[in-house]
Amino acid sequence: MPKQEAFHRQYETMRSVRRREAIAAYFFIAPTMIGFTIFILGPMLFSLGLSLFSWDVLTPARFVGLRNYQALLHDARFVTAFKNVLTFVTAVVSLNLVVSLILAVALQWKMPTILRYYYRTAFFIPLVTSMASISIVLAYLFHKELGIINYYLGLLGVEPIPWLVSTRWAMIVVILCTVWKNFGFDLILFVAGINNIPVHLYEAAAIDGATGWSKFWHITLPLLSPTIFFVVVVGLIGGFQVFDQAYVMTRGGPGDATRTVVMIMYEDAFGSLRLGYGSAAALVLFILIMVLTLIQFRYGQRLVHYE
Repeated sequence: MPKQEAFHRQYETMRSVRRREAIAAYFFIAPTMIGFTIFILGPMLFSLGLSLFSWDVLTPARFVGLRNYQALLHDARFVTAFKNVLTFVTAVVSLNLVVSLILAVALQWKMPTILRYYYRTAFFIPLVTSMASISIVLAYLFHKELGIINYYLGLLGVEPIPWLVSTRWAMIVVILCTVWKNFGFDLILFVAGINNIPVHLYEAAAIDGATGWSKFWHITLPLLSPTIFFVVVVGLIGGFQVFDQAYVMTRGGPGDATRTVVMIMYEDAFGSLRLGYGSAAALVLFILIMVLTLIQFRYGQRLVHYE
């Protein structure tokens, strides 16, 4: 009996300690959960419900069911915006990946340490600058008449290019702006990934007579595949939500050449006060991003290699 009582007291003490730890844990995560519920989950659920209504704020909401989604499918602007976003995402993710990977490998070459830190900082600085300010600066640089880009092209005998007022060039400028702004993020990830690759693998390859390209292709690239996978997933999620640079530089023009899905959401919800229609566009975009992300996790993991 004394042993049973001692065991029972010890058990109750452990339960009390665990209960107090659980309560403390809930208190620590409560601010985050409350913030998530109020500012993320709540608006998402409200937007989901609002997408089933026609509401302009000035008059009572009217239930329309799935008509907003049907209208989206027949909206030429939305289809064009969707195609623009696909082009944008494909180009930006590819260019970011290639540019940042090349520079990350180049930063591993022998050079003074202070110079290596300088390059890392210089490449990373655009990332901490607001997209709006960068877009304004680049809009001036690519101005047809006043831009410095056309000025130097003119010195080479090239006629002024209507960068921001041409359906051929406008999206290219938006893509270049985004790549210049964001490639520093991928660069830092690749630098960290390369530094985590064991040195003995390169030493063993050197003993076997492997060249620099062979080392990159058979060691660096496979062991960077988890980082590449992360970069692609994050780039795709962010790319589909492009808004700032296209809105600041071209307002979606010329015509609809740079109009994006998020821009349609903004214009319809806050410009035309078609809140239900804008919410429907937002939900479609959310589902699209979620499906593509799940597909990447489902099939992309097959290409990821670990040491």
